[in-house]
Amino acid sequence: MRRICLTLPTNRSCSDTLSALGEEAAYAAGTFDAEVRLLVLDSCDAAEREQHQDVLRGLPADPRITVHHLDEERQRDFLRRVIARADAPKPDLLLDLMLPDRVSYGACTNRAFLVAAALGCASVHRRDSDSRYQSVSGAPVFPVHHELRTLGRRAADAATAVDETALTTAAQDRRVAMVGASFVGEPSVDIAEIQALDPAVYADIVGLWAPGHWTAEQRAELAAESFLGAGTEPFTHDRSLLTLVDPMRVDMCNIAFHDVHERVPLPPATDTIGSDYFLIHLVHDAALPGVLHNRDIVNFYTGERRTGPGFLAYQTRYAKFLLSMLYLHHVYERMAEAGEALLDDRGQVRAEVIAGLVRESTGLDQAENIRRLDVLDAAYRKLGGRYAELADHLADRRERLLDEARRDMEDFALLTENWEALVRAARVTPVPASIHVAEPAR
Repeated sequence: MRRICLTLPTNRSCSDTLSALGEEAAYAAGTFDAEVRLLVLDSCDAAEREQHQDVLRGLPADPRITVHHLDEERQRDFLRRVIARADAPKPDLLLDLMLPDRVSYGACTNRAFLVAAALGCASVHRRDSDSRYQSVSGAPVFPVHHELRTLGRRAADAATAVDETALTTAAQDRRVAMVGASFVGEPSVDIAEIQALDPAVYADIVGLWAPGHWTAEQRAELAAESFLGAGTEPFTHDRSLLTLVDPMRVDMCNIAFHDVHERVPLPPATDTIGSDYFLIHLVHDAALPGVLHNRDIVNFYTGERRTGPGFLAYQTRYAKFLLSMLYLHHVYERMAEAGEALLDDRGQVRAEVIAGLVRESTGLDQAENIRRLDVLDAAYRKLGGRYAELADHLADRRERLLDEARRDMEDFALLTENWEALVRAARVTPVPASIHVAEPAR
């Protein structure tokens, strides 16, 4: 029986999403005879965690499903033991990178990767707390359907479980490393208000995430298609393609990985949206097979990021995302140039090569990022109102933001250099006590 980790990291109240996740776990167990470890990494306050625990305890019992609901105290205890067992350098820093005191999309998913390794799971299937499943005739459309049909299988064998194949001959013998889809509904980045206020300013701001050498026309094209996912077309029937998956066509709210997540982690950058997308690019550039399907998840926004401190915090994360691209584009371009040379003779990613590329990027001139901040400042002041206040907020933190963007990549290099040792240590480290819906199958 295949053991999988279906995981949802959260820092917000999401009882309805957890109930739906329980349904997806039941679907995976019932349809594919999988043993499901349903992992909830909960950074909410005590009252919200209690609500989540009640939901998880109330899930229907199934001998193939075990629920692990870990608050930050239990996560920290697990990580300390893993880091100590790995005998890694700078253990205090590594702990901070794995469980920082600020929001980190990469770090929360990295924790899921290590816990999944400890639980003996062959794959990790990630969902988000601010999303829900589509349905057809009242029945939910679960992405795990395509994930378990193909993930981890030799590509040539997985071809029988998809509608279409577009792979080179060399890739046919490699295992499917990623299965994913996108989202429908609201854009993935909460900046639609800017487009409504001034489409030209929106295009300038969104175009800033392009590589610095791109033309104005290329930036405009990127702005026109960015953050929209699969648009608004609802699901009607399944479509799946075995291919080298275009990173622009999948989203981290709707993704599953096999093996690659045990070779290289995600950037642990704090207060930076998009920091969890690195493996999507790596899978593509290393010519690892993937499956793109159309069981898109519905994205929605909670209100806290649109008012007061939440607005400033979220928009600062967007600014840091733009600054991170100076370094990430450099790494992506080098990975694309290396291609299959990123893999060893077993078809697995060479982590030391990735770490070297990340370290190389930290020496880049920051002039491009200074220009990004200048363009942002002018754009926000043109919009006026609370965006002018946002411009002041970023201006006061200008040097710190520039330094943090570079330091985030230094931290990513360090974590990558130690990642395989951490995964090995996790495999023999017990996971703290959790909620057992039923004893797992033996």
